[in-house]
Amino acid sequence: MTINELRIKRAKAWEATKAFLDSHRNTDGVLSAEDDATYTRMEQEVADLGKEIARLERQEAVDREMNAPTSQPLTQKPGNAKTDTKTGRAADAYKDAFWNVTRSKEPVSYEVRNALQVGVDTEGGYLVPDEFEHTLVQALGHKRIVRDHAYVFQTNSGSHKIPVVTNKGSAAWVDEEGGIPEGDDTFGQQTIGAHKVGTIIKVSEELLNDSAFDLEGYFTSEFSRRIGNKEEDAFFNGDGVGKPLGLLADKGGAEIGVTAASATTITADEIMNLFYDLEAPYRENAIWVFNDATMGAIRKLKGNDGQYLWQKALHEGDHETLLGKPVFTSPFMPEMKAGLKPVLFGDFNFYWIGDRQGVTFKRLNERYADTGQIGFMATKRVDGKLVLPEAIKALQMKASA
Repeated sequence: MTINELRIKRAKAWEATKAFLDSHRNTDGVLSAEDDATYTRMEQEVADLGKEIARLERQEAVDREMNAPTSQPLTQKPGNAKTDTKTGRAADAYKDAFWNVTRSKEPVSYEVRNALQVGVDTEGGYLVPDEFEHTLVQALGHKRIVRDHAYVFQTNSGSHKIPVVTNKGSAAWVDEEGGIPEGDDTFGQQTIGAHKVGTIIKVSEELLNDSAFDLEGYFTSEFSRRIGNKEEDAFFNGDGVGKPLGLLADKGGAEIGVTAASATTITADEIMNLFYDLEAPYRENAIWVFNDATMGAIRKLKGNDGQYLWQKALHEGDHETLLGKPVFTSPFMPEMKAGLKPVLFGDFNFYWIGDRQGVTFKRLNERYADTGQIGFMATKRVDGKLVLPEAIKALQMKASA
């Protein structure tokens, strides 16, 4: 009998065991002595099947090792052998060891453990290989407005302090031999911390053992979707408690540039006023951000000359523009409702994102063993904050209709 057949038999036996227990409890919720003996035999059968499966799996592992070639075939001229010049988490050896541990059911060998030593995380698990992390970060950035346009940096410490000029000094005209007044800048400080975001993916043992299954590609897309959405939501709406401080926060977020006269609609004049409320230096690299419903309303707006404020892209791949500046939409931006901020306009490079260390990856062997699944947990530490609120302006709807 094959391993898969034994697994199916074990699953059916376990379901039958549970059904017997549920149907033979008396009014006090316990089994009679005879039923208890029957249940014990059924439970033992499940355990015995599990031991047989484990024996066959160990046998397969030994067979694979014994059948493996004793040497690698010569594929190039002697003297031209390629050597891996990369080190740390970028090395091919680290990448191979990482994915071997991911798929393997056996204890980690000395060689694999030694290869992974450079990526051991302090909280357990391993840091993902550099190549995988870069792919993951790129996937996180796909259609993620804030991360794509923010200033992103790496940090190995728990917090990163950023000096910020809160008041700029100025020069003055002075009389001949007159004293020159002081005009020092006033400095403040912003702190980027490290908040943890994570998720767990469950994969069946059968799928994990299928060499044709693109495990790396699946993890990249699924982890990036989950963590990316959670990040982007916080970059807009986070309150700074256990998560980044978002652009829409009342304190520390974008400044209010315009308050609409209505609680549900926006006018062309209000869009124009928001555009010019942002100081010219920040307008140079400014972008518009709102959700799809708001975009639908703004596309219909016309200026005093009867021309639409919204302009289509001139070339394929270009962004459509509003008053000459690129437009982006995000599902995490609020609707046009009383008191909310449905429009942001400014230079998002002044929103700083600190990625701490790297993505940590941990295999959970026992947590879902009863369902024949392996859990994989990915976590990362990140923080975000608008270091100069004047760089991004928000349009806020009237508080009430």
